[in-house]
Amino acid sequence: MISYRIVHASCVVLALVTSGCISFRGGSEAAHTYQLSLEGAQREVHAADGNSPVVQLSPPQAEPGFETPRMVYLKRPYELEYFAANQWADTPANMVAPLLAQSLSQSGIWRDVVLLPSLVPGDYRLDVYGFALQQEFFQQPSRVRVTARAQLVDLKLSMIVGMQRFEAIEPAPSENAYGGVVAANRAVAALLDQITVWLRECVGHSPTCRRSM
Repeated sequence: MISYRIVHASCVVLALVTSGCISFRGGSEAAHTYQLSLEGAQREVHAADGNSPVVQLSPPQAEPGFETPRMVYLKRPYELEYFAANQWADTPANMVAPLLAQSLSQSGIWRDVVLLPSLVPGDYRLDVYGFALQQEFFQQPSRVRVTARAQLVDLKLSMIVGMQRFEAIEPAPSENAYGGVVAANRAVAALLDQITVWLRECVGHSPTCRRSM
């Protein structure tokens, strides 16, 4: 009878593990859903003048393995794992799109920001691709790494005026998914600041922009 209870308990534990009820770091957890947000980030707002160009923003594209609302973490390089009981409200690439549009609108570079698809004409198009967001447990505290690549296209001249890879890393305040969310929001804000600085430089050197000034 004793041996039966031991075997039965082992089967219950195995079933919980294989069904995902026990999640990485923290044991059994209730399911939580999180958002990316710029709330709380200290950001300067600049107004554009009437001669500023219009930019079209393509939907950001995720890096392979990140086209999912599941929250990615790594315990060793190159191996993607997913939290069992925590997820994003949407894919990170989809959630970063309105944040990027907000950042562009507040930068003072653009007269208007047009989200594609749209029939509204633009002077430039910004393409963001290879977007990835991951929490890394290689050390303590864990940290969140956000990466993306971008290219700016001059639509009047049909030419690429700039291409760049961006990366932002922020330490997590706690060793769990929520700590990763807090760090992710900080890292995304930092990444968008990097993109803004780069775009200002690209537009300043663009032949179309020089002609309109």
